[in-house]
Amino acid sequence: MKYYISKKISSDFDQAVLLVTESLKKEGFGVLTEINLQEKLKEKLNVDFRKYKILGACNPAYAYKALQQEDKIGTMLPCSVIIQELGNNEIEVAAVDPVASMMAIENPDLAGIAGEIKEKLERAIASM
Repeated sequence: MKYYISKKISSDFDQAVLLVTESLKKEGFGVLTEINLQEKLKEKLNVDFRKYKILGACNPAYAYKALQQEDKIGTMLPCSVIIQELGNNEIEVAAVDPVASMMAIENPDLAGIAGEIKEKLERAIASM
């Protein structure tokens, strides 16, 4: 089973970040964190790396539902969404598959919530 949902788009990197943020917003997600991996790898390891950002996306209503079913679920929140530059104006957007992630948790009550979040992430990515 793939552990992510992805799509390749033709776009400028910074424009893609805005597009992803807007697409997530339409599905009820807010971006809580934004990690510029290119900058961090340069800063910490002095290595050059392609443009690569990790967004921490959260849908508060679903996070609350999940926390009511499983109090340690916060260890898997927020949902990671990556934007990476592949070259030639090609960008890949990928999000964690929450259904695949929930397989590690032995709580069947989370299956429905994970399925609904997956549908929202799939719609957000497909709309780009």
